[in-house]
This record gives sequence, C-alpha cells and structure tokens, in this order.
Amino acid sequence: MIYDTVEDFAAALPAYRAIAGLDLGDKTIGVAVSDAMRSVATPLSTIRRKKFTTDAEALAEIVAKRDIAGLVLGLPRNMDGTEGPRCQSTRAFARNLQKVIDLPVTFWDERLSTVAAERALLEADTSRRRRAEVIDHVAAGYILQGVLDRLRHLGGAA
Repeated sequence: MIYDTVEDFAAALPAYRAIAGLDLGDKTIGVAVSDAMRSVATPLSTIRRKKFTTDAEALAEIVAKRDIAGLVLGLPRNMDGTEGPRCQSTRAFARNLQKVIDLPVTFWDERLSTVAAERALLEADTSRRRRAEVIDHVAAGYILQGVLDRLRHLGGAA
C-alpha cells in the first residue's frame, strides 16, 4: 500500500523492523537502511538501473536479506514545492514496485538531499571518484534519516 503521509505509513509498519530509503535516479537507485529501532539511517548500496524487473529483483533481494518492513522513496519536488515529471516518474515506479514487493511505501521530499550528501562527502575530504560512487546511497541515507526523525517525533520509532 502506498501512503501519502508519514503518519499513515508509520501506522502500517510492524514494530522493531528496519525500513529502507531509496533515492531514484535515471541511472541509479541509492539504497539506505535503518536499524530495527529505526533511529539511524545507514547508506547501503547503489543499484545501477537496467530495466524495471531487474531493478525490482535487486530491491526485493535487499528487502528479503535485511527483513525490511517498509520503503521510503525520495520525491524530487521542484524547488517551489510543485511536482514535475520526475515526481510522476517516482510515483509510477512506486506503483509498479508495489506489484512486486508488497510493503508499505511512502514518499519524502528529497529537495537538497543530494546537495547535503555532496557537502558531507566534501567535508569528509572524499575524492571526486569516490563521491561519484557513493553519492546516491548517501543521498538515500539523508532521505531515510529525515523520515526516521519524523517517526521519532511522532513517537512511532519502533
């Protein structure tokens, strides 16, 4: 089921299981996971996109291996808050993914998540090549941490 609000998403989650954050790009999908207590987001990996079924299989494998209870997709809104073609593409990806992976799904405004990830990597003195390798799953970590912080504020961290 796809939930429009984090509150509804939180209500659908079982206790004490991790959730995953996804940063969808045209060429890659950054993946981050939480701990079972849903307090810390950890960047995990970057999936090189091929075709939907291959991408969905790679995500399903991570979901099964990590016992993931729900998915958060970064929603790439325009800077003025409106939704453009990239948001429509993300929502379509979520609808298609629901047919393959039956978990609660929600969206999180990802504006500036890649900028924040890039800044953190620069501050850590990460080489340009290494930044290119990890930027997507670090951005997914920022997206997921935003949701985890919101869940903690709601009192629904577990």
